Amino acid sequence: MATEENTEHKEAHNGRPERVAAPTAMRHASGQLAQMLQCEPGSVSALKATDDGWLADVEVVEIERVPDTASVMASYRVYLDEQGQLMGYERTRRYGRGQIDR
Repeated sequence: MATEENTEHKEAHNGRPERVAAPTAMRHASGQLAQMLQCEPGSVSALKATDDGWLADVEVVEIERVPDTASVMASYRVYLDEQGQLMGYERTRRYGRGQIDR
């Protein structure tokens, strides 16, 4: 018999589902985006809590090349709800893996 503490989405005191923790949001952002795009997941370069959930910037390998420094990377802005479910995404930048911002 499951108790309230054992359920996946606990409810906060205001009756709304409780927000997932930042590390969980990071894993959800990276994993769900990689699944949608069918490409290798990269790192989460930014994560911010919003009123409606989470906003993350995720780096992914779009085109893998040899050597690795020739691979094409992309940065995606990912929108998650409070439970870490993907609500939307958009590509914000595309660049070579070896490229450094100035």
